[in-house]
Amino acid sequence: MVDRPPDLAHPGAMTTRPEITAAAARIAPYVRHTPVLTLQAAALGAPCDVVLKLEQMQVSGSFKARGAFNALLQSSAAGAGVIAASGGNHGAAVAHAAGALGIPAEIYVPAIAAPSKVARIREAGAVVVQGGATYAEAFAASETRRAETGAASVHAYDQAEVLAGQGTVAREFEADSPGLTHVLVAVGGGGLIGGMAAWFAGTTTKVVAVEPEGCPTLFSALRAGAPVDAPVGGLAADSLGARRVGSLMFGVAQAVIQDSVLVTDEAIRDAQRRLWSACRVVAEPGGATALAALLSGAWVPPPGARVGVLICGGNCEPGSVAG
Repeated sequence: MVDRPPDLAHPGAMTTRPEITAAAARIAPYVRHTPVLTLQAAALGAPCDVVLKLEQMQVSGSFKARGAFNALLQSSAAGAGVIAASGGNHGAAVAHAAGALGIPAEIYVPAIAAPSKVARIREAGAVVVQGGATYAEAFAASETRRAETGAASVHAYDQAEVLAGQGTVAREFEADSPGLTHVLVAVGGGGLIGGMAAWFAGTTTKVVAVEPEGCPTLFSALRAGAPVDAPVGGLAADSLGARRVGSLMFGVAQAVIQDSVLVTDEAIRDAQRRLWSACRVVAEPGGATALAALLSGAWVPPPGARVGVLICGGNCEPGSVAG
């Protein structure tokens, strides 16, 4: 099953720095410039000091708002409304962006979507249609509905405007924390890391992809030499559970991403708890996945590394990370 509209595929095309810069200006009135937090190694029990980009403080609770606003602000079909499929965070972002722009929204979510995320979508005023076991099934249903209505579509990760919007995270991170040698980013469908890697392409900053063992989408694709279907399961499946990595980002991944590692659910949960204990940051499992690679030793920084980690989402019940 294909996880993206065929007409959005542009193999070989890479999001550019000028496109990301233009996106940053376009979405600035609607999103937050999220803060960074520098922690000494001992605070987290990490092998080195770490700079966290706190994107869980973004409007709608994750980085996804950046791509949603950038896509809707350029859409010629939004007058007929917007339809999107999501494991949760993308739906919340599209619902928030649509509400801010006065556009009706209909969001399709799979059965595995967290109740807290479904509630957030409804609170933003969108119609929620829940069904299907995975994101891929929800996406297929959303495409059928979009064809019936003529509404705009904002893909969760395989759309040029979405990648450019997500790339603004890297632009901010670089501006606020110059000199980072490595940036660790969690991967689901790849829109976030695709946009960020495009920004860092040609620089001295190396991008490291981190995925749960239960959702090895990019890990599998890099080893196969092309996007392939991968398992979907585990603690972070509601936010990182794409069946197949996006085509638009795959060429960027092959060219730019320094390393791709997998982490266990236990490591992800531990990273959530350490974030809460050290600095009272609430991160959902997907939001803590990149940090889990550093704390568990799945990725080992070289001597002298200055490491940045993206905390990409916080849409979970606060009590789930304490204890």
